[in-house]
Amino acid sequence: MSSENEAAVSAAVAKLYDTYPFPPEPLIDEPPPGYNWRWYWPTAYNFCTGRLPQTEQVKILDAGCGSGVGTEYLVHLNPHAQVTGIDLSAGTLKVAQERCQRSGADRVTFHNLSIYDVDQLEGQFDLINCVGVLHHMPDPIRGIQALANKVAPGGLLHIFVYAALGRWEISLMQEAIAMLQGDRRGDYRDGVSVGRQLFDALPENNRIVKRDKERWALENHQDECFADMYVHPQEVDYTIDTLFELIDASGLEFVGFSNPTYWDLKRLIAKAPDVMKRAEELDQRAQYRLTELLDPQLTHYEFFLARPPLTHTDWSDDQQLLAASPTLTPCLSGWPSRSFFNPDYQLVQVSENEYAFLQACETNAGQKTIADLIEACPLELSAIRALQTQQLLLLTPATP
Repeated sequence: MSSENEAAVSAAVAKLYDTYPFPPEPLIDEPPPGYNWRWYWPTAYNFCTGRLPQTEQVKILDAGCGSGVGTEYLVHLNPHAQVTGIDLSAGTLKVAQERCQRSGADRVTFHNLSIYDVDQLEGQFDLINCVGVLHHMPDPIRGIQALANKVAPGGLLHIFVYAALGRWEISLMQEAIAMLQGDRRGDYRDGVSVGRQLFDALPENNRIVKRDKERWALENHQDECFADMYVHPQEVDYTIDTLFELIDASGLEFVGFSNPTYWDLKRLIAKAPDVMKRAEELDQRAQYRLTELLDPQLTHYEFFLARPPLTHTDWSDDQQLLAASPTLTPCLSGWPSRSFFNPDYQLVQVSENEYAFLQACETNAGQKTIADLIEACPLELSAIRALQTQQLLLLTPATP
């Protein structure tokens, strides 16, 4: 794509978000509810390395921050971090500034800046958050490379991009609306009107209508969401193959998808042991591709990349585990209780012994070792490892 065409596409994207600032969550005069563990530096770092980071005094960039919904969380969840937000749309950026001012998220600096021009920012960042942006850029590879250059050694890049298989019906409606708009394409209010009329006219059993009602209708009653989904001027939807072309182009290390349970083939084909054995003989990327082929419901990929060195701790050594200091993750809902929601908002039930141990971890907040705590709250090391794998426990290794 020529530089003139890139500039035209970027201008069209900016116009969309000036017309319909996104995401359209209401502005409130208090911190936002809940949490997203991917936006909290200690839990994101723990997911990628198996341990707590050595410091929470980090630099965070929200790249393509939109109306500031994610930025606001990044500020409130990371009280010791310096946060920067950039976005292509000046209109949407004004909403982000107001949102953060009203909720008290005052440790953030905003810049009306394209991701392509992120090198204009000073220094590098420990965590870069880029959610729902690269797939709307005219040159996503150039975009991810620009961001990769701003990741500090040992730092993380968190990315969210669209998946083609789970968005097939959306792509059909996008094309239909564009055809009916003709030379009015780029008039986003007209596009929303055409799309609304189509959905009202199509039969209830129409595949596109049924898919929208199953997955999107709740949010798409807002024109901002409808426009972002169905009349966007630029979108790239990925498959595993094209996704890893994007990842490889970044020059960073692929750490993992942040929803690993989806990518576990056992949940799909464990009942066919011969087929499962064949699947396990495939390389990792082929296994990922097989998963999305067999379960094509995924609408986006969410994953972490890292700039080396990034060392992973697996806690397989008993003595190392016993010497570690545990902390209860703050990303829980319904705690304290034996039944609560984990960092992914999935219901978890723990035994009486596990509950007592988790309470002791919360009370001591990393001040005692696992060896100390199991004297008062006996628990098998296998159970402790399971709690750590579920990200309920965050561990700090003993100082050498």
